Amino acid sequence: MDWTEVVLRRDGVRLVCRDSGGAGPAVVMLHGLAGHAGEWDAVARPLAARHRVVAVDQRAHGAAERAPVDCSRAAYVADVVAVLDHVGFDEAVLVGQSLGGHTAMLTAAAHPERVAALVLVEAGAGGPSPDITDDIGGWLESWPTPFPSRAEAAAFFGAGPAAEGWAAGLEERDGGWWPRFDPEAMVRSVAELAERAYWAEWERVTCPTLAVFAQSGFIPGDEVADMLRRRPDTVAVSVPGAGHDVHLERPDVLGGLVADFLAG
Repeated sequence: MDWTEVVLRRDGVRLVCRDSGGAGPAVVMLHGLAGHAGEWDAVARPLAARHRVVAVDQRAHGAAERAPVDCSRAAYVADVVAVLDHVGFDEAVLVGQSLGGHTAMLTAAAHPERVAALVLVEAGAGGPSPDITDDIGGWLESWPTPFPSRAEAAAFFGAGPAAEGWAAGLEERDGGWWPRFDPEAMVRSVAELAERAYWAEWERVTCPTLAVFAQSGFIPGDEVADMLRRRPDTVAVSVPGAGHDVHLERPDVLGGLVADFLAG
């Protein structure tokens, strides 16, 4: 699949997108914390035949600005709107995994006129999560960077497609393979999740919504149940045999679910 790189700045912060080009309804894809736009390649491929797909390297990630001063939830949402404006989308389907799903949900709540439909992948509205900054910071500190090779990085992350996807997000420089993000910026990006839940925002979403959860994912069952109780029109699917990175582990299944949802 051929992508065209699109670069834009919002308030001086560099954002980078991968644009499939072509015609069709717009789909904007948002990766999770410490991720990158390339994680969506396998999911986007079957969608690109009928949709114009844009995958975003969000602030503090990938080819975007590595250490922006503002890593608030509001900044991430404003970036999504800036992307829509820059590529000329009056409205788009937002597809987001984990923190990217949370950003997509907040954008749909704050800017309903810009979001035609919403796909959440392993993302929820619950909280607060007081341990999240310590957990994320400790996890990132455990990375033995620089990795000698991408293969050794994949071995550190585990095995299979998810590990390969994480390793693919590294860059080679200074004699090794390094993350394309600043760990401190990652911690600041989740700081607000430690403080409160986002049920009010979830209930303000009015567009058609598909929520995809993994059998071995991170979203607790009671949170899923509460999401569906508060918005019973949500289409919810559980993917057997998958973990939190379902978009990397089962891109065929996820791509089919998204395509069917959009076709319907």
